[in-house]
Amino acid sequence: MKLILVNQRYGHSRTIVIRGWLKGLLSLCLLGAPVALGYLGYQLAVSDSDANQLVSQEATEKWQQKLDEQSQTLAQLKRNAEVQLEALTTRLATLQARMLRLDALGERLTTVADLDTSEFDFSQPPAAGGILISDSGTVSTPDFLFAIDQLENDIARRSEQLETLSQLINGQQLLKEAEIAGRPVRSGWLSSGFGRRADPFTGAMAWHSGIDFAGAAGGPIVSVGAGVVTYAGDRDNYGLTVEVDHGNGYLTRYAHAKELKVETGDIVTQGQTIALIGSTGRSTGPHVHFEVYKNGRVVDPSSYIRRTHR
Repeated sequence: MKLILVNQRYGHSRTIVIRGWLKGLLSLCLLGAPVALGYLGYQLAVSDSDANQLVSQEATEKWQQKLDEQSQTLAQLKRNAEVQLEALTTRLATLQARMLRLDALGERLTTVADLDTSEFDFSQPPAAGGILISDSGTVSTPDFLFAIDQLENDIARRSEQLETLSQLINGQQLLKEAEIAGRPVRSGWLSSGFGRRADPFTGAMAWHSGIDFAGAAGGPIVSVGAGVVTYAGDRDNYGLTVEVDHGNGYLTRYAHAKELKVETGDIVTQGQTIALIGSTGRSTGPHVHFEVYKNGRVVDPSSYIRRTHR
């Protein structure tokens, strides 16, 4: 094999003769170069394709993961919304039932207390009013939330009405309890009246400042009205005695008790047991001596005993 080298600058040429193994090596290089270049290009193309495919697969997996997370979040939000809606629906029903009970109670109390039904009319919505001031900055609420808020406001107003009604009824009840009425015993009989009588010890005519009720020893002695205990102890001739100040100038005395159930300073209610029937002091047997004082003067208890609790 001959190789001719030409020098373009000087116009000279040179011939190189290649023989033997060098000729084979050169032939191999000339023929193998295109094949090698082609193979290299193919490998580069395959490598690029694999890389692009790997990147595309990773991106797809990430997007799928995000979609799954968003689906789970959306499902959780939906479940929470359903739970909250169910709770709000239950709350609305509870408030409505409470409202009905308040109205029924108000109407019942108004009737029992014999109050003016036009003033406490629980069958009508509470009266309300005021000038209209627009509030464009507030966000509108859903209908059921508005209904709940409205019910809560109505219940608050009903509660105020009932509180006022309760105060009126309590005031009336206190006035009734402060009134002296009824007998100082739950069981027993009238054994001696008020005024002049024959003394049980001497037989001589004497003044009796109260009324006696005979009964079984240990039976209850009750207060005929609400008040404050001003005396509880032993008193000459009266034995164990309780005195109750009822206000408005009224005071009652309960004598000859076996045992006292209250102390000085105690507040008692109408019908409360304040002592037990006995025979202490100047007494011939188990009974209670009952006296009534009005503005410091003893009066006949009969008219108060005949009163009934209203």
